[in-house]
Amino acid sequence: VQLQACGGGLVQAGGSLRLSCAASGSIFSINSMGWHRQAPGKERELVAAITAGGSTNYADSVKGRFTISRDNAKNTVYLHMNSLKPEDTALYYCNADVGTVAGRWVNAWGQGTQFTVSS
Repeated sequence: VQLQACGGGLVQAGGSLRLSCAASGSIFSINSMGWHRQAPGKERELVAAITAGGSTNYADSVKGRFTISRDNAKNTVYLHMNSLKPEDTALYYCNADVGTVAGRWVNAWGQGTQFTVSS
């Protein structure tokens, strides 16, 4: 199982950006999918998560600005980010709880995608 994230880059404060992350491999089903981030000198933190049924959970720092969504047919999770702030600058990782065709559950992580918000 692999997760491939894309959508990073440089954006100005107040701007918007969308990250996407697609899962591939011997996938039978995907339970929770989410985004985490890690800024320099800080611990990795949960940004947002979404269950297979569409229930969402957000970090307080991004509530009202970020929206997580998923396309189950494409095994893809998205993070729509608005009103970006310099403190959103970080390496963003996607992850997913994946049920494989072989009958195992794997907590898979993407390689991380960096974006920087300039003030």
